[in-house]
Amino acid sequence: MADLFDDLQPPGYEPLAARMRPRSLEEYCGQQHLLAPGKPLRKALEQGTVHSMILWGPPGVGKTTLARLLAHQVDAHFIILSAVLSGVKDIRASVDQALQVKAQSGRKTILFVDEVHRFNKSQQDAFLPYIEDGTFLFVGATTENPSFELNNALLSRARVYLLRSLEQSDIEALLLRALHDKERGIPQQPLVFADGALQQLAAAADGDGRRGLNLLEIAADLADFDGTEYTIGPQIIEEVLKSSARRYDKQGDLFYDMISAFHKSVRGSSPDGALYWYCRMLDGGCDPLYIARRLVAIASEDIGNADPRAMQVALSAWDAFERVGPAEGERAIAQAAIYCASAPKSNAVYRAFNQAMADVRSEPGYDVPVHLRNAPTSLMKDLGYGAEYRYAHDEPDAYAAGECYLPPEIAGRHYYQPEPRGLEIRIGDKLEHLQALDRASSKQRYKD
Repeated sequence: MADLFDDLQPPGYEPLAARMRPRSLEEYCGQQHLLAPGKPLRKALEQGTVHSMILWGPPGVGKTTLARLLAHQVDAHFIILSAVLSGVKDIRASVDQALQVKAQSGRKTILFVDEVHRFNKSQQDAFLPYIEDGTFLFVGATTENPSFELNNALLSRARVYLLRSLEQSDIEALLLRALHDKERGIPQQPLVFADGALQQLAAAADGDGRRGLNLLEIAADLADFDGTEYTIGPQIIEEVLKSSARRYDKQGDLFYDMISAFHKSVRGSSPDGALYWYCRMLDGGCDPLYIARRLVAIASEDIGNADPRAMQVALSAWDAFERVGPAEGERAIAQAAIYCASAPKSNAVYRAFNQAMADVRSEPGYDVPVHLRNAPTSLMKDLGYGAEYRYAHDEPDAYAAGECYLPPEIAGRHYYQPEPRGLEIRIGDKLEHLQALDRASSKQRYKD
């Protein structure tokens, strides 16, 4: 197998992204909120002092590179572990190596752990005593929210830095550097781009510098050569970008961030926002039925009785997708998202349900009032079950004014408070009218 791979690529081959890894802070792109002159992390590096830290950010924004630069800046020994491939045995070997370096040369060691969130609790705990006694400085990299994925004990010993997606201008600068670096960059020279082609590659990288360089390398491999220069035209760009999906992690923060943005767009009555985030999720490979299910929940939570049709529309979109498939079904879900975003909003049902559940869980289990109980046997009738129950259909306007359907201990409690929006305006008016009839009735079940 090794021979086969040797035939496929020359010995010592490195991807462009690896060759172009920054060698100094001046070459490092992005993260100006951390590394601009005068920022605390930049000042610490310039003074040669570093601390244990967690680098949290999406793929391709420079977490590993920054860790290497930290070690270089303070002349520290650098050890790298991957949480995907390593275990407690590797952690112990790293500790031994750090102790040996300290004993022989007095140098600090930076232990860099990539994908640190993949370590379980016991593996994370294994680092703690060595961070505490200064055996090494710990730098962990993660794409997941440290608050959820890392132990509190580890977080308390390391400062968390949030690394952001690169701006398009940052990625364009990376690509231009790769084009002009004769030692490490693109070997196909001169390489000429059609108008806007370089910008298209940078935009398609979606904030991921490594991905931008990979796209550039593919484009260069496909470039047309006329004997004088290499050219990258629209057709090559189209070919390169055809199979290039947007950055999206179905199990990570980006997934939940987009779902959150979608939900808040619908709740905030922004059909444009709802449609945009829906399409972003589709483009990243999200299951459309997941979004359909969320819409059903939104129809109840955020729209409720202000427009009960929203629930029907959401369920119909779900059904349509399962009946006709993705091509037309995705559009049906888009229709439901736009309808729900445009509908009047009320969380009155949501609030009423939550309050009723909270009361049921925190208060005694009050008895069912006798007049509301069924009496299928003569014994039950003798005990008074169902006595004095007023059958609503036999009352004027099919409403038993003054009747109460709550236990006497909470007879005056009102959970559902309709909002003055949509259909709930009419519902609210009706409930006010019925409550007025209750107050005026001479047949009130529980009198003050």
